[in-house]
Amino acid sequence: MPLFYQHTINQTTKLGIWQIEEDESFFLKKVPLQQSITHPHERLQHLAGRFLLQYLFTDFPYEEIVIADTRKPYLPNEQYHFSISHCGNYAAAIVSSTHRVGVDIEIPSEKVERIAHKFVHENEKQWINEFKDHSLMNYELLTILWSAKESLFKWFSLGGVDFKEHMQLSNIIQKQNDSLLLPFVFKKENLIQLNINSKIFDRLVLSWLL
Repeated sequence: MPLFYQHTINQTTKLGIWQIEEDESFFLKKVPLQQSITHPHERLQHLAGRFLLQYLFTDFPYEEIVIADTRKPYLPNEQYHFSISHCGNYAAAIVSSTHRVGVDIEIPSEKVERIAHKFVHENEKQWINEFKDHSLMNYELLTILWSAKESLFKWFSLGGVDFKEHMQLSNIIQKQNDSLLLPFVFKKENLIQLNINSKIFDRLVLSWLL
């Protein structure tokens, strides 16, 4: 069974990553295909993400998922809050019965350095530079920052967010057990201070927020 990672965050919130090794028929036995997706691999990613929701919470009602104008999937009765992400042959999901959530996975690539100016604020460079972990390359740190902001974007869920101006690190990244803790200030509406968790696997970055 290709469950790559699972984490019970608290009594009401679970997180997981599925490594996609199955064909489409495996997922279609349990998961309805609710979107018109023609690319075979994108269909697999979509199905694996939805499959993971019910893997985490067996009573998750797939059939009630609707898509908001912002393209965010949600349950109208908010029985569960959830977020899905996929990258390469991986799908990630976070589900909570009590909190808004956001999740993102990324495969680190040096390409992120070419777009860093679009999402890294000048104020953040100090906090990145002061994070002392020489095992991480610059592009890996940038991928972690991008992934953290993606999870925050999904948590907010209303769109209209500038990744550079509205989301900014407010202190040095900290190690916490086997994860990283990224302190953020979110400036879209009221100023909100919050922490985003990131975990680094071999060639995979996971970020989540609740």
